[in-house]
Amino acid sequence: MTMESIRTPHPYFPENLVLDHYVPNTNSVFLTLSYVSITFIFITLVTIALGYPKRHSCLSSIGDRLAFFWFILCVFLHIFFEGYFGLYHKTLAGDNSPVAQVWKEYALSDSRYLSSDTFVLIAELVTIIIWGPLALFNAWSTYHNLPSRHIGQLILSLGQVYSCTLYYFTSIVEGSPECRPEPYYYYFYFWFFNAFWMVAPVILIKNSIKTLYNAMAQL
Repeated sequence: MTMESIRTPHPYFPENLVLDHYVPNTNSVFLTLSYVSITFIFITLVTIALGYPKRHSCLSSIGDRLAFFWFILCVFLHIFFEGYFGLYHKTLAGDNSPVAQVWKEYALSDSRYLSSDTFVLIAELVTIIIWGPLALFNAWSTYHNLPSRHIGQLILSLGQVYSCTLYYFTSIVEGSPECRPEPYYYYFYFWFFNAFWMVAPVILIKNSIKTLYNAMAQL
């Protein structure tokens, strides 16, 4: 009996993608997405708890609180969630930990995460090593309204827009062969989930440029 005959079928595209170590998720899609929602709610509550005692922070406006929330969310995703991918990308397809099952569900929209695609792997390593710690610095500097806040915010936001643009277009120019064709996976997972890393950074870039320009104009 050959490996070809005993290989477990997988639901990922392209259909000829070889994932010899693949095992199906044991959790339902509902349960997997519930883990994501619960984590998001937890991060939101933690951010609110940290941001509202004004005697401990300088988050005096809604914009500052939203920026603080965004950076805390980026810290969690870049360092912990994407960090998991960075550590276990070679065995992710055969991993059934709760975090791995979230990755395998998302990979239905982009199988490059299960095939250790060179671009995706390098982009994620940059995100984990550089953007994650910088997001932590930005959360701290925003919380205390440090003078360096907008420098870090501008660098991180430019990096996120650049990375996300490359992520989209390295797939699109090839016809997105690694994406399942169903609209749910392509437009909701691939486009909608990643669009936040285009929209929010652009808003923060505009905010930082305006602040830095006004500061320089007063010199």
